[in-house]
Amino acid sequence: MYRIKNTVRAYAWGSATAISQLLGTPASGGPEAEMWIGAHPDSPSTVVLPDGGSQGLDALLAEDPTHHLGEASIAAFGDRLPFLMKVLAAETPLSLQVHPSLEQAREGFAREEATGVDRGAPERNYKDNNHKPEMIFALTDFEALCGFRSPAGSAAIFSHVRTELSTMGAKVPGLLDEVIGDLAGADEAVALRSAFTRLITGGDRSAALVGTVVAALTADLPRGQFGRELDTALMLDSHYPGDPGVLISLLLNHVSLRPGESVYLPAGNVHAYLHGLGIEVMAASDNVLRGGLTPKFVDVPELLRTVKFEAVGVPMLAAEESFLAAELYRPPFDEFALQRLELPAVDSTLALEQAGAAVILVVSGALILDSPKGSLRLERGESAFVPNSDAPVNIHSVAPDGGTTVAFAVTTGLGN
Repeated sequence: MYRIKNTVRAYAWGSATAISQLLGTPASGGPEAEMWIGAHPDSPSTVVLPDGGSQGLDALLAEDPTHHLGEASIAAFGDRLPFLMKVLAAETPLSLQVHPSLEQAREGFAREEATGVDRGAPERNYKDNNHKPEMIFALTDFEALCGFRSPAGSAAIFSHVRTELSTMGAKVPGLLDEVIGDLAGADEAVALRSAFTRLITGGDRSAALVGTVVAALTADLPRGQFGRELDTALMLDSHYPGDPGVLISLLLNHVSLRPGESVYLPAGNVHAYLHGLGIEVMAASDNVLRGGLTPKFVDVPELLRTVKFEAVGVPMLAAEESFLAAELYRPPFDEFALQRLELPAVDSTLALEQAGAAVILVVSGALILDSPKGSLRLERGESAFVPNSDAPVNIHSVAPDGGTTVAFAVTTGLGN
C-alpha cells in the first residue's frame, strides 16, 4: 500500500474553502474545484515511495500492471487504472455537458488524432479514447441539472412564461412559440431534439429570448409552480448572460441532493452541477462535450451526435450494505464502485471490498489499513493507493477521543 498526494485543480467555478474544510488542509487562497485521486495522465496522484522518493501513480502502475491492477481488471480495461475519484466543490455552475459512449469516444479520438488536432487545443473534443460514465455522492446539499424532463413538463414551463409575458404586456418572441410547438410533437425524441437544437443554434434569437425572459423574471414575472426552475434560469444568466443554456435548463430535471444521496450519469445524459460539495467517481477519462454555460469551446454538431434525446427519471443511486458491512454504491458500470466506510469508535473494524486496485480517502478521524503485506496509517485528508496484490485489507479506526472515522474508497465494479 502507498500513501499518495493529489492535485487540486483551480477551475474558476470552484469553492475557495469547501475542499480544505472537508480535509482539514490549508486553503490555497484561490478556487479549489476538483481534487483528482487516481492515475489519469493529466493529473496523476503522486506516490510516496518507501525510500522517501516519489513517482506518479501512472508510472508506478506501468512498472508491473498485473501486480497492481490484477488480471481481471487488465482483461476488462487494459493496463490502466479504470477509474478516477474526485472531491468536487462547485461554488458556481459548471458547464452544461454530456459525455460520449465508449464507441463514440474511440471513433472521435481516432478521428481527431488522424486529422492532427493537438490534444491541448481548445477545439479538441476527445482527449482520450475512453468513455466517462460517472456518479456524484453529495457531502453537502447539492444542486444539479440532470437529464431531460418530459416534453410536456418542459412545455408547461415555457407556456407559463409565454402566458405571463402576454399578461405583463411584453412582446412574445417568435422563438418562444417555436420551442413550445416543438415540445408539442408526438414523438418524444423528436420533440426534445427539436427544442434543444432550436435553442442551442438560435444565435442572436436565442440571446434575445433569454434577455426577454430574464428581464421579465427580474421584474417579478409570476413563477407559479415553476419557481425553482425559473429562479435557476435567472441565476444561470447572472453567470452566463444571454447563453442558450439558461433556457435549455428548463428542458432538464432539477435535482436537489441531500448529504448522503447520489445519482449516476450514463453516456448521453445532459447535465450540469450547480452548487455543492461531493465525491465524484468516473471512468478514467476527461472527455467532455459542452453545450453552454461556459466560455470554452462548444462543438454543436458533435454535441448533437452525442446527446440521448429521451426523457428520463433522475437516476438516483441507493446504498446497499456489502457483505463486508460498508455502504456500497454500485452504478451500472464495470469501471467503478464507491464505498463509504464509517467506523464509529476506536478499535472498530471494517473490511475493504476490493476488486482489482483501490484508492481510499479519509475525510474524518483516522484509520489503519492492514493487509498481509503491511499496514499504513491515514489521518484526515490523507489518501492511499491499494494494489490488487495487497488484498484482503482490513480497516481499523484509530480516531482520537472516540470520534468517528469516515472514509471513501473506490475499486472496480467487476466484483458486483
